[in-house]
Amino acid sequence: MNALLIIALVVAMGATAYVLVRGVIAMANGKDVSGEIQQNYMQKRVMFQAIAIVIVILILIAAGAGK
Repeated sequence: MNALLIIALVVAMGATAYVLVRGVIAMANGKDVSGEIQQNYMQKRVMFQAIAIVIVILILIAAGAGK
């Protein structure tokens, strides 16, 4: 179970980093005058970060229950 949670955490962290880089690239291009694309990337980044935090909490709970 812990291995599955760790894999899920790595995937969530990778998704967060990917969306962060895509958002920075979109901002650097300067084509989005309204800021809608950057806002969309920011919302996705926050969602992936929240998922990663929940997975960390589940890992900590599982580690505490094993003792």
